[in-house]
Amino acid sequence: MQVSLKKYVLELEHTFSISRESHDFQDSLVVGLHLNGKTGYGEATANPYYKITVASMMEEIRGIEKEINDFNFDKPEGFHTFLKDKGLSNFAICALDLAAHDLYGKLQGKPLYEIWGTSNESYPITNYTIGIDSVEKMVEKMLQKPWPLYKIKLGTQNDLEIVKQLREHTVAIFRIDANNAWTPEQTLELAPKLKELGVEFLEQPLPADNLEGYKQIIDKCVLPIIADESCITEEDVDKCHGHFTGINIKLTKCGGLTPALRMIKRGKELGMKVMVGCMTESSVGISAIAQLLPQLDYVDMDGAMLLKHDIAKGVEILEGGKVIFPSEGGSGVTLL
Repeated sequence: MQVSLKKYVLELEHTFSISRESHDFQDSLVVGLHLNGKTGYGEATANPYYKITVASMMEEIRGIEKEINDFNFDKPEGFHTFLKDKGLSNFAICALDLAAHDLYGKLQGKPLYEIWGTSNESYPITNYTIGIDSVEKMVEKMLQKPWPLYKIKLGTQNDLEIVKQLREHTVAIFRIDANNAWTPEQTLELAPKLKELGVEFLEQPLPADNLEGYKQIIDKCVLPIIADESCITEEDVDKCHGHFTGINIKLTKCGGLTPALRMIKRGKELGMKVMVGCMTESSVGISAIAQLLPQLDYVDMDGAMLLKHDIAKGVEILEGGKVIFPSEGGSGVTLL
């Protein structure tokens, strides 16, 4: 098995802002795994919040490149165990794990959702994300992309007013992601008003480490509360139980599809809602997420929709949220 690495600088359609940062470009690493005439592709984006760069991921992978090339590849799970034993970051592991799953499915000639015993006849639609901006710009972005479901990034001094003004221009369902910016008191005060404005749930309203705060509000809040930054790895699923209504799994943070599948299973065992979210990534990463759709309650996989130019072809998301799955096996990814 041969490994290849390539850095991409993804240009966004609009400046993307959340409560802690803004950016116009996104660095991303695409990994290729080549075996028996097939190539599987995986992706992981750089992330300053977690101190991850494309250069650091490349250095990690190149440090074990010979061992990867010599690895006797059978199934993705065995490869993931090998990578964990090497002590790589979850971001680097994610790129390799996604490539391994894509490769495995292509070698089998089957899409991953079929290999996992699920059907793509029914699945949740993705939201489309509106980052923090002036209200005028946020309205403009929304009107440029009519969509049945929007995720609204908040964490400003004027959050309620923003939602009120956006509501005047659409009947779409809203999801609110405050990215750790609120207090318990703010959350309980805002939730009833946001529910009246057609908000479906709140994502990570309090800081990630304030589990005591979440425990205090979970039974009082009129809206479901979904963990994001509080649910990074497999071990966090149990920690979130009793503090959140559901979990949002990010493949880059947990280390790929292999642990994500276990997190989905565990979340459901605990009676929690299960969501998978994306970073601002290309169709390489998004196509991997799409394979999980039949197992999910919610999904946020609009990363490639936020780009000026995609770098890959895979799943296609049509207006209204319908997903066209590739005919190739695995995640069905090809680079453009």
